[in-house]
Amino acid sequence: MLIVQKYGGTSVGSVERIVSVAQRVSQAAKAGNSIVVVVSAMGKTTDGLVKLAAEISKNPCRREMDMLLSTGEQVSIALVSMALQELGQPAISLTGAQVGIVTEAEHTRARILHIQTERIKKHLQEGKVVVVAGFQGISSTNALEITTLGRGGSDTSAVAIAAALQADFCEIYTDVPGILTTDPRLVPEAQLMSEITCDEMLELASLGAKVLHPRAVEIARNYGMPLVVRSSWTDDPGTWVTSSQNKERSLINLEIARPVDNVQYDTDQAKVALLRVPDRPGVAASLFGEIARQDVDVDLIIQSIHEGHTNDIAFTVFTPVLPKAEAVAAAIAPVLGSHKTNQAEEAEVMVQQNIAKVSIAGAGMIGRPGVAAKMFATLAAAGVNIQMISTSEIKVSCVIAAQECDRAVAALRQAFEIEGEEKGDKGDMGDKGDKGDKGQFIPMPNAQCPMPHAPVRGVALDMNQARLAIRQVQDRPGTAGKLFGLLADHNISVDMIIQSQRCHIVNGVPMRDIAFTVTRMDAEAAQKMLQAKAAEYGWGEVALDQAIAKVSIVGAGMVGQPGVAAKMFAALAQHHINIQMITTSEIKISCVVAQEEGVKALQVIHAAFGLAGSEKFIVPA
Repeated sequence: MLIVQKYGGTSVGSVERIVSVAQRVSQAAKAGNSIVVVVSAMGKTTDGLVKLAAEISKNPCRREMDMLLSTGEQVSIALVSMALQELGQPAISLTGAQVGIVTEAEHTRARILHIQTERIKKHLQEGKVVVVAGFQGISSTNALEITTLGRGGSDTSAVAIAAALQADFCEIYTDVPGILTTDPRLVPEAQLMSEITCDEMLELASLGAKVLHPRAVEIARNYGMPLVVRSSWTDDPGTWVTSSQNKERSLINLEIARPVDNVQYDTDQAKVALLRVPDRPGVAASLFGEIARQDVDVDLIIQSIHEGHTNDIAFTVFTPVLPKAEAVAAAIAPVLGSHKTNQAEEAEVMVQQNIAKVSIAGAGMIGRPGVAAKMFATLAAAGVNIQMISTSEIKVSCVIAAQECDRAVAALRQAFEIEGEEKGDKGDMGDKGDKGDKGQFIPMPNAQCPMPHAPVRGVALDMNQARLAIRQVQDRPGTAGKLFGLLADHNISVDMIIQSQRCHIVNGVPMRDIAFTVTRMDAEAAQKMLQAKAAEYGWGEVALDQAIAKVSIVGAGMVGQPGVAAKMFAALAQHHINIQMITTSEIKISCVVAQEEGVKALQVIHAAFGLAGSEKFIVPA
C-alpha cells in the first residue's frame, strides 16, 4: 500500500517523540508499505518564530515571514529523516519546493495549484521513506518564491500529496485519539467516533478544525481520499473520515476548486411562519415538540430576532403534510401568546404555498467571503426575490416563489459554472428532496464498515462570533446581494444569516430586518462600515451583540427523522436557555444563545442525544 502519514507539532515536539515517530514509520515501511511522511514544525516553533518577527517589526513583510516560518518544518524533516536512518530505514527529507508543491503567489496564505510527484515516486521506488515539509510550497518552478499555506497547512499538504499520488489512504497523527463527539475539554465523556463522513466533518468545522482543518477535508472530499485521524501515542484505530466515490478529477488547480460544486432545488415545499411569538425559553421546544408528535418532518427552520420581546419562527415542510403542520401551528399559537394582555401582539400564523428552495452547496465556501453575496446578487439579477435565507458551513439555501425556481437554478448554475443536470435531479448532498443513492463508502483498511448513523453525530460550540442586526432593510431583489457584497469587499466572512418574516411598510416600501453572524474580530469594523452605508442603501440601525455563542448539532442520520430539532430545543428549554436565532441545513441545526450559556448549552445537548461514553479523554497540554 501507498500511505501518507502526517505528524503534528506535538508529535515531533522533542527528540524522544521524533524517535517514537521514526519507529512507527519504520514499522509501517517494514510491513511492505510505501510511506510518505509530512511533518509540522516542532512544538511551538512557529509561534516562537512569529514572536521573533514581532520583536523586529510591527508589520513584517509577508514574503520574509514565509521565508522565516518555512524554516520550522525544515528542522523537523531533517531530524525525522536522521532518526529513520539510525533505525536502518532509508529515508530522505524534502522541502515543499524540492517536492514540487506549486502554489498561487499569495504569501502566508497560498493555496495549492498542483504537485509534481516525479521526485517523490523516484525515491519511493528506491525503497526510501520520503519525509516532506508540510505547510509550504513555491509560487512557481521559475520564480522559486517560498510560500506558506496558512492555518492547517500541514494537514492540507498531506492530503494534497495523498491525492496527487493516489495513495490508498492518508493518516493524520495528532495528540487526541480521533474525532470526538464534542470538545473533551468541555465534556470529558465525549465519545470517540469510529467514522464520520466528510460532509459531517465539514459541518463540524468549528469542532474539527483543532484536529483536522477544513481545507484538508475539502481536498479529501473532492478526490475521494480516505482519511484516518489517530493518536501518536497509541495503536488505537482512530476515526475514519469517509467520502463518496468521486468521478475522475483533474489534479491541476488542486486546491483552487470552485467554492460551489452543486446547485440544488426543491419545488415541493410550503412555508409556515409564526409571527410575534414570545422571546423566552421553551417556545421552539413546544412548537417543534408538537410537530414531531404529529410525525411531521420539517426541512428549513429559521428564528429571527426583533425589537421588544417577540420573535418570528418560520419553517418549511413538504406540501403533502402542510395541512397537518398548519393545524399544529394554529393550535399552539394562542398557547404561546396566552401570557400577553395586548391582543394586537398575539402570535399569528402565516402559511404560504407555491414556494421553492434553491441551494448552493460546496466544501470550498468555508472561509471564502463573497460566495453567499454572489448567490444573492445572481438571484437579484434574475429578478428573483428572496423570502427566507438559511445557512450552514457548506450550504446556503433561499426560499423563493415556485414560479421563479427554473430561472433561479439556471442563473445560479451559470454563475457558479455548474453543468446542468437531468430534470428532477435535486442534488447529492443529502437534500431531503432527493433520497437517491448518495455513493458508496470507500473500504477502510483494518476497520469495520460504517454502521448506520445515529441521527446526531457531534455537537459543536463556537464562542468566537458576534451578531449584527440591520433594522428595516428593503424587501426587494438585490438588497441582500448589495449588503453581503459590501462585507465580501472588506474580506469579512459571514456565518449564519437570518431574514425576518415580519414585513413593515415604510413610505410605501416593504421592509424586513436581517441578522447575521461574523467573527468577533471583524464585528466592530463591519458595524462601522455598514452604518456608514445606511443612508446610501436605505436601511436603519445596525445593532451589534458580541455576547453570543453558536451551538450546533450535526448528523447525516437526521434526514427524514422528525423530532431531532425538538429534542435539541427541549434540552435547552429544560435548562432555561433561551434561543436567540435558529438556522438549519439537512444535516445541521444551529442555535445562537447568550455567551455565558454557551458551554452549558453544549453540555446539555450532548447529554440529551446520549453521545457521552464511559471513558474520559484527557487532552494533552
